Amino acid sequence: MRSGLKGVVKKGLGEMGFNAGGGAINWFPGHMAAATRAIRDRLKLADLVIEVRDSRIPLSSANEDLQPQLDAKRRVIALNKKDLANPNIMHVNCLFLASSFSFLLLDSILYPFDCKWIRYFDSCKQDCIPINAHSKSSVQKLLEVVEFKLKEVILREPTLLVMVVGVPNVGKSALINSIRQIALSRFAVQEKKKRATVGPLPGVTQDIAGYKIAHKPSIYVLDTPGVLVPSIPDIETGLKLSLAGSVKDSVVGEERIAQYLLAILNTRGTPLHWKHWNNRKMDGIRFESEEKHKYNPKDLRPNSRKPPDVSDVVYVENLVTEVQCAIYKTLAEFNGNVEDENDLENLIEQQFEVLQKALKIPHKASEARLMVSKKFLTLFRTGKLGCFTLDDVPETNTVS
Repeated sequence: MRSGLKGVVKKGLGEMGFNAGGGAINWFPGHMAAATRAIRDRLKLADLVIEVRDSRIPLSSANEDLQPQLDAKRRVIALNKKDLANPNIMHVNCLFLASSFSFLLLDSILYPFDCKWIRYFDSCKQDCIPINAHSKSSVQKLLEVVEFKLKEVILREPTLLVMVVGVPNVGKSALINSIRQIALSRFAVQEKKKRATVGPLPGVTQDIAGYKIAHKPSIYVLDTPGVLVPSIPDIETGLKLSLAGSVKDSVVGEERIAQYLLAILNTRGTPLHWKHWNNRKMDGIRFESEEKHKYNPKDLRPNSRKPPDVSDVVYVENLVTEVQCAIYKTLAEFNGNVEDENDLENLIEQQFEVLQKALKIPHKASEARLMVSKKFLTLFRTGKLGCFTLDDVPETNTVS
């Protein structure tokens, strides 16, 4: 972690850890302990596990407590939300899976060797595929990998069990729904099935439910609640999970999470690249409709029932430009050192002020800073600020 970023994190959170024993941050609710026990019991019966992780945090979104048990199972790591991750290290055109069946061709689906995360997981002998759980074609590719890995078992067993596991809000239930839609189009499943509940908040799935997705052999997919590990000593890992939405905002605090996001953007110099993406608008072009529009950016979430109209989209685009321009200007005019924690902290304070204006939040609002944080986080989580991968790809000795 860069020194400036590390200092800001410590100042914002102190020396506290994310743990089950209490303290300032207690992120392991009681129901997660019971869910973890249930998942462990069912994992013993599973023929294959789909471990869903967030493409923006491929390492931080792993449940380390379950890894020893998962390592002993047939497993596919599905890096979901690939559309929100940095395409430079998540781009996929072709299939390159881990050593258990390296260089396998499934139709024309291949992952390129320049997909850094695929290469990393291959070096760990783990099968991995980036997906978008809301895309039928993307999920279809995942199912082809699952079917291949179950090929030998299918010949011996009349009934197979596939479990879907992962930390909260990585898209497990959305994946289950997509799998069911594909299954219903391929097989004559007569029973009326209930869709898995999907929501923008972590912890929506509260129980373990099974869905039959195929006949001959019968294949059942189990959706499970998202569970976190009881204790994470690494504060930054906890903040990454919070930023990605795997921990409820109220647990850590929206202001802390937004402060961490700004620290990441500044230390990486990301706002300086926004100038090149938005040259025309960054130069000061604005739309008259902006001031009067009351559209809430939260309405752009994928699960929104009402699709946004053109004016809504235009408004959000210009709102994003205002936000990017405000952050860009403060960083471009900044005379301090982002590696110095005091300088970085002062810069972030300036950016909160300009964000309040860019997001059109009244100056006299008693909770202005909280409102700024919530709206800013929504823009990040919906991909409006661009695609990000928060975890760094570990160094490997694999030959390029």
